[in-house]
Amino acid sequence: MSEHLLDIRVERKTFANTIVLNNVHLQLQSRETVSLLGPSGCGKSTLLRIVAGLEKDFQGELRNRAGEVAFVFQEPRLMPWLTVEQNIGFSADEHYDKAWVAQLIEEVGLNGFAQALPKALSGGMAQRVAIARGLYSRPQVLLLDEPFSAVDAFTRMKLQDLLLQLAERHAIALLLVTHDVDEALYLSDRVLVMGNRPSSIRQELAVELAHPRDRRDPLLAQLKALSLTELQRAHVI
Repeated sequence: MSEHLLDIRVERKTFANTIVLNNVHLQLQSRETVSLLGPSGCGKSTLLRIVAGLEKDFQGELRNRAGEVAFVFQEPRLMPWLTVEQNIGFSADEHYDKAWVAQLIEEVGLNGFAQALPKALSGGMAQRVAIARGLYSRPQVLLLDEPFSAVDAFTRMKLQDLLLQLAERHAIALLLVTHDVDEALYLSDRVLVMGNRPSSIRQELAVELAHPRDRRDPLLAQLKALSLTELQRAHVI
């Protein structure tokens, strides 16, 4: 296997006097997809913020060999006064790579919407813009914090498939936070199951299925049962 792009060790992360993360070790390989699965408040998003460099107050070490890391948030966070094109280039002064933006607009399936404002977009379309914006800097790693939680089930499945296609096309690794067991297993090469606070990684599930995957595959059902069992043991469900 190739050299780790990311190697994160969080010995301890606290907020006030509450220990949120305790002895967490996470590694991410080139072109790998890893999901963090666990209950609300267990520190999944905090761990993602540590990886992104947005949270620096922790005991431990972050080794980043990936260089550029981009973040896609739960909400699209588009600037309402900027067009789709400007939001992806993240600039109102036209000083961005328009050819690259146009390619990304096509890749996320938004041809014809380059000059649209966010108010003209559906929730799924807005999240497509957010993903394209994440890809604009040509990152080696894309971090995603529950990126599809606000859309309906069918849109969610379409966006999941789009994300996998883009990751393959641009040879990037994905680190994803989700509460959805099915989503974690469908997308990921590995699923890391986290418990309640103080949270650590309780179990690692390898999903040894090639892409594209069939959502009806019996192995996914078996792994879902293992995930649910571990979450029950952690008193999560």
